[in-house]
Amino acid sequence: MAMDSAQRGAARPGLRKPVFTKVDSLQPGTRGHTLVVKVLSSDVVLQKGRSVSLRLRDMRVSECLVGDETGAILFTARNDQVDLMKPGSSVIIRNAKIDMFKGSMRLAVDKWGRIEVTEPVNFEVKEDNNLSLIEYELSVMAFHILLMTLLAQ
Repeated sequence: MAMDSAQRGAARPGLRKPVFTKVDSLQPGTRGHTLVVKVLSSDVVLQKGRSVSLRLRDMRVSECLVGDETGAILFTARNDQVDLMKPGSSVIIRNAKIDMFKGSMRLAVDKWGRIEVTEPVNFEVKEDNNLSLIEYELSVMAFHILLMTLLAQ
């Protein structure tokens, strides 16, 4: 027996409500974070054009200091994301991940995530708790596991 579209819609579960993460709870190597943050600064670290099949394609990377009332972290914005990360604006970052760069955490959004500008938030960013200033050390055991994983491929 065929189901009509109303029955099919009722059989599917609805979208999950996002669980918002606070900056101070971010940990190295984690992903799937949704945050509401305020952009404090945005500095272009790379801007160049490159040839891709006879078209010139711009590549832009910007490091943006973002945060909430619990802390701050550097966000690596790429290409179109750079335009959204204006100092003073408030953004919702969905499905973000933590990348490690020179031993410190960076927040990033890949093709599976999304950034959207939202209404101004009503909090002061706790800049003195900048998680990107904490330097992490790769432990010997973690290095061994990583090495074995790479060798197995």
